[in-house]
Amino acid sequence: MNASRRDFVKNAGLGAAAAMMPVGARRLMSDGYREAATLPAASGFILGMASYTFREFGLEETLRMTQRLGLVKIAFKNFHLALDATPAEIEVVVEMVKAAGLDLYGGGVIYMRTEEEVHQAFNYAGAAGMRIIIGVPNHELLPLVERKVQEYDIKLAIHNHGPGDQVYPTPESAYERVKDLDPRMGLCIDVGHTQRAGVDPSDSVERYIDRLHDVHMKDVSAASREGGTVEVGRGVIDVPKLLGTLVRMNYQGVVAFEHEKDGSDPLAGVAESIGYVRGIMDAK
Repeated sequence: MNASRRDFVKNAGLGAAAAMMPVGARRLMSDGYREAATLPAASGFILGMASYTFREFGLEETLRMTQRLGLVKIAFKNFHLALDATPAEIEVVVEMVKAAGLDLYGGGVIYMRTEEEVHQAFNYAGAAGMRIIIGVPNHELLPLVERKVQEYDIKLAIHNHGPGDQVYPTPESAYERVKDLDPRMGLCIDVGHTQRAGVDPSDSVERYIDRLHDVHMKDVSAASREGGTVEVGRGVIDVPKLLGTLVRMNYQGVVAFEHEKDGSDPLAGVAESIGYVRGIMDAK
């Protein structure tokens, strides 16, 4: 599903952005921006956005909606920064993100099925100043990925995709592959896919906290393969227990909302999900 450079340039409007960066920057800073609501200091983690949520929207609208939601951390899917973007294109997008008051902390989910794709992923993340790759590397490529992690000092967080995934269906399947590798090799626990696999995501957080580098937050309608994404708090995940476990285990990373429902109109559902999580944390 990699976006072509042509689509990337069209959707992001890079030609205009490069020529009019100060104007674009001022607009993003003033249009609907507000300071991010903070979680209680004891929580340790910060809320963020996985831009896959806005996969049907261009770059500027994605930044604007993230601002409106009061978030400051964002991880880009290739829809918003193409994997084959040139260094100049990456530089323009990074400046747009900074102008919007956001932190492009990571990229993903990035699939790595060949050695070439491993090199591309780390070159891309390095050029964008990302500190983490949320990825799915083939098992046989893990030694190469470990070398790249050490070369770039960029973390890898393996994303589990639930029942039906043959590579990393559960957090355990990823942990077993990286537990003896560089400690920067770890997990992005997708709590929805974890629950769909019949595994309590709170238990996975507790078991694998030493390698937990990122979290994808969502809720699902059933603890089975058929479960679909719903607004957080409307599904079967015990969200208060999950958040309490993250706090108790002193998780220090990002909890990024990845709302797969309502691709053409996701804002209301994401806002409800964020409000539910913040409400729970405020009550703790």
